[in-house]
Amino acid sequence: MFNKIALIGIGLIGSSIALAARQKNLAKNIAISTRSEKTLAEAKALNLGTSYHSDAKEAVIDADLVILCTPVGVFEIIMQQIAPNLKKGAILSDVGSVKEHVQKVITPLLPKGVDFVPAHPMAGTEYSGPKAGFPSLFEGRWCMLTPAKGVNEKAVKTLGEFWQALGSNIEIMEAKHHDLVVAITSHVPHLIAYNIVGTASELENVSKSEVIKYSAGGFRDFTRIAASDPIMWRDVFLTNRDAVLDMLGRFLGDLDELKSAVERGDGQALEELFTRTRAIRKSIIDAGQETDVVDFGRKV
Repeated sequence: MFNKIALIGIGLIGSSIALAARQKNLAKNIAISTRSEKTLAEAKALNLGTSYHSDAKEAVIDADLVILCTPVGVFEIIMQQIAPNLKKGAILSDVGSVKEHVQKVITPLLPKGVDFVPAHPMAGTEYSGPKAGFPSLFEGRWCMLTPAKGVNEKAVKTLGEFWQALGSNIEIMEAKHHDLVVAITSHVPHLIAYNIVGTASELENVSKSEVIKYSAGGFRDFTRIAASDPIMWRDVFLTNRDAVLDMLGRFLGDLDELKSAVERGDGQALEELFTRTRAIRKSIIDAGQETDVVDFGRKV
């Protein structure tokens, strides 16, 4: 599909794109860039690309597709660096989980003749770094495209075909709506997981060793989410603040109602809620976005 792809940042998502693109023969050349010499060496040892660059400005030269795979907090700085070297006719994209902020910082720096098509692959694990990537990460998952009005439709179509070739289902939506959707499906759940794991670690009447030893229940599943990249998620909450606060406010209101039901011993209210939420779980499995195997398919 492309003569050259440039990946700026090579963590879980970037390395998975590189592996899948090479496996499916989607690009003749894959340029990989990261400021960390150690990470760059890891990417090279894993044979993720065809060229390796510590300077993003060099990586994007003559690239037909440039994908920003770093935390969203540094997008503006990266754009200031690479903008002069983006070739006319190139497609610029990203994989950030926040879209309004990304459009706000990228668009003013976009060179004439370069099409910006933001993207968000709804796929990931709690692991990070080049070694965490695997080519099947995007298969059967959704990738949201949030192009601004007036963006070249051919560029949107081409990027959509690229993600479909990686195995993703494509959805096109407005950036603000995207940020609201992911606030409740991804961002707030991460915030809750970080908080409950933090609370458990600070309990005075329960030791940390007991928390770890007896974590085979629900707490263990929170820790998987709470093990996610702290820098990436710091930037997510800072750049999607309004949507997160909106959804967090709704969650806290519902939590107060649940607390009241427990306090008054309202078993019927509890059972009704638990029955409704159990159905949601089944719907996710039926949609192919989760597995119903024992213990979530986790190796014991």
